[in-house]
Amino acid sequence: MTTDTPGAAPAAAAPPVTDVLRAEHIRKSFGAVTALRDVNLRLGRGEVLGLLGDNGAGKSTLLKILCGFQAPDAGRILLNGEEVSLRSVTHARALGIDVVYQDLALINELSVFHNMYLNREYRSGPLLNNRKMRTLAKQHLAEMGVRIPSVDVEVAKLSGGQRQGIAVARSVYSDAKILLLDEPLAAMGVKEGALILSLVRDLKKRGDVSIIIIAHNYAQVLEVCDRVNLLQHGEITFDKASAETSVEELTDIVVEEYRAALQERQNGG
Repeated sequence: MTTDTPGAAPAAAAPPVTDVLRAEHIRKSFGAVTALRDVNLRLGRGEVLGLLGDNGAGKSTLLKILCGFQAPDAGRILLNGEEVSLRSVTHARALGIDVVYQDLALINELSVFHNMYLNREYRSGPLLNNRKMRTLAKQHLAEMGVRIPSVDVEVAKLSGGQRQGIAVARSVYSDAKILLLDEPLAAMGVKEGALILSLVRDLKKRGDVSIIIIAHNYAQVLEVCDRVNLLQHGEITFDKASAETSVEELTDIVVEEYRAALQERQNGG
């Protein structure tokens, strides 16, 4: 039985956890090369975060740590407010974190529906249940607005935007709650890029998936992201709501970085 101290205020309830993912003081080195110095990143529930940075800034390394592919040398990762140690990509997926790389990990020679259920196929006894996978793939792609000629077509015959859409849909319908998109707009034409941006908007409306987009195109990122981070020299140096910044501000920061690097070289640094 519990007793209350007379006149004592009731204990305050713990505030709800609004960040689905946090990375705190992440460091990672490869021999003498320091890729990440002290990264602090947060991702809100249902938020779309743009992660920007020049080549070599450490974006890919951070992505690999967040999806369980690599372990950090120091720092910690919190999922829904609880510290986790991501042992592998499979472990991260089991916790709801999935990544879509530029190469998409799709098998070009397989059909769309076989790619959608790759390594998690439905079976009827020893045989693949192609009918069920075909039906579900058609349904899921339609729900996400990914338009393709047929789920029976080989992935190799589709456009880059369509393939990207299939890879994203596969992750979402594998119960991913945190989606990491590695340069989803790279090498995309205007039409294909628009398809991916539309897909991200639709996911944002659902509100049950949080997304980090690694990108170079500031205009496209600001168009769909709620917030942007800039990764420079292994640290997050910029964190603002998209509505509070601009392409010009981001460009000026990067230009200043180039000028400082050039000056250092000229001075023999």
